[in-house]
Amino acid sequence: MRLSDVVNTFGQHLLARHGERVHKLAIDAAFTCPNRDGTRGRGGCTFCNNVSFSPHGRRPAPVAEQLDAGRAVLAKRTGARKFLAYFQAYTNTYADVETLRALYDQALATPGVIGLSVGTRPDCVPDAVLDLLAGYRAQGYEVWLELGLQSAFDATLARVNRGHGFAEYRRAVHAARRRGLPVCTHLILGLPGETDWHHRVTLERVLAEGVDGLKIHPLHVVKGTALANDWRRGEYTPLTREAYIRQVADLVERTPAEIVFHRLTGTASESILLAPDWCREKWRVLNGITAELYRRGSRQGRLHGSLAHA
Repeated sequence: MRLSDVVNTFGQHLLARHGERVHKLAIDAAFTCPNRDGTRGRGGCTFCNNVSFSPHGRRPAPVAEQLDAGRAVLAKRTGARKFLAYFQAYTNTYADVETLRALYDQALATPGVIGLSVGTRPDCVPDAVLDLLAGYRAQGYEVWLELGLQSAFDATLARVNRGHGFAEYRRAVHAARRRGLPVCTHLILGLPGETDWHHRVTLERVLAEGVDGLKIHPLHVVKGTALANDWRRGEYTPLTREAYIRQVADLVERTPAEIVFHRLTGTASESILLAPDWCREKWRVLNGITAELYRRGSRQGRLHGSLAHA
């Protein structure tokens, strides 16, 4: 059983587009977040470990050095020759356009790097930034804009101190796709107060606005967060592995076959992860999702169009 037989995975998508495997190289470019510096809020999201990303506590290597190191490891291990520079940590469009241009240009100048994947918030993608990214795509680079939505419910976003609502996401995704920029939307399962119904409705709302890719993550409880305090007091209970696998399979079935799944689970650093323990077992979770879809005799898109409350 292979996940790519039942799910349109990002790896297979890139293989088909470029004729060989393309690997993502994660970059920490030392960005911060408007939900931490007072622009939108203080303290960040309740599930976010601010200590580990403190501007004074992290001194990442220059972008080119990070890419060279990652490229060398993957080339030795897998023989990879093509890469995407993945600006991952925090809000990677949260700077003036010229600063962003310099960072992105530096990444694209690295041998073997054929494009960018830029993670950010829906409230941090002004038109000038979208024009910059669209310009790279017009030059022939593979470019993805990754928007951290997490939930389509404003009440949930407020509860986790997200600092934006669904309206900001709607504006951002429409503005990006008008420019021909493919959008990958991040969703979190297991947010406080949400059930599988919320997850299905969120997917339905995201699909209605238009999207090109999806990332699904379980909610981690990590050290140094407000969520960790809730968990210790017994006020938050994470999803079980079995529930997560079942709910991901539900969403995959309801997603059109042409949409690319960049990720179906996620892990946190062993040094800060508190719960759930199964988040340490990435491949066991992915294998479980694959097995569940096979058990159902199902695949991505089989239930596309089914009502969210069904």
